[in-house]
Amino acid sequence: MRMGKGFVAGIDNTNVDLLFVGMPRVPSEGEELFAKDFSLQLGGGAPGTLIGLSRLGIETKIGTKLGTDIFSEFAKSKFKEAGVIPLNLYHGDKIPLNITCAAITESDRTFISYGQSAFEADSGMLDTIYNEFKGAKFALMHTGNFLPLYKKLKSGGTVLVLDTGWDDDLSFENYHDYLELADYYTPNLKEALKITGENTAEDAAWKLNKYFDKVIIKLDKDGCLLYENGAFKTIKSIEEFKLKDSTGAGDAFLAGLVYGLFYDYPLDQSVLFGNITGGKSVTGVGCLTEYVNEPELLALAEKYKNLIKGN
Repeated sequence: MRMGKGFVAGIDNTNVDLLFVGMPRVPSEGEELFAKDFSLQLGGGAPGTLIGLSRLGIETKIGTKLGTDIFSEFAKSKFKEAGVIPLNLYHGDKIPLNITCAAITESDRTFISYGQSAFEADSGMLDTIYNEFKGAKFALMHTGNFLPLYKKLKSGGTVLVLDTGWDDDLSFENYHDYLELADYYTPNLKEALKITGENTAEDAAWKLNKYFDKVIIKLDKDGCLLYENGAFKTIKSIEEFKLKDSTGAGDAFLAGLVYGLFYDYPLDQSVLFGNITGGKSVTGVGCLTEYVNEPELLALAEKYKNLIKGN
């Protein structure tokens, strides 16, 4: 089954998370409270997925913006530690990445963030990225002005995976060009209902089938719904993984899914991989604290292979 060659590429802002864990409550203005624990970590998005894939033994490359500030240096060290190859697309003197300060209580969390969600590129940057990403087996799509890049990559055989995340303007009309170009789309239930205008996962999957032969809708704790060859199938979540923090679960799921597709596993097996990597990630605080390596993933997939059967 292990027929995958090449690498996986992605473009995204790098996020650094300062996590204040075990807060008694969120402080009001003018107050100071102390956390029980603290952690400095890389955040989610494409960097989280690519680090997850690298931990599973797949070569990965990230196009991102890194400066000379202490947070960028931290990010560089984490990319190096995980074996992810960064292509730096920033040459200024400011802090080019996103920084989030999260106060995590027993029941909720609150965030203060610095940075920008949008990641745009000029024509010279697009050429640089293409030269670095040319030959990728898979690429994680980023919305913005990257469609010409993805069209060139796809013409060369790269498989494109789209994960939009939430957007108040999520609709077929606004995302038509991305959906037309992508080979896979991985919305959660809320996103799938929003983009299709439907009220149930099944109706949303049926509508998404207009764009994709293989439809994937993440159902949070209930697993993942597939629609393939005219039939629905639900791959349940892994019950042994107990929720501690759901931050980055979607990025971790995507790592397992792409791992399976990279090695030409069937879709339901690839989704089981995603349920394992996503489920494991929620057992720790932060996006990248808890994870499985490749032998652990394969062992868990064998243990839970019954989740694929009998649907």
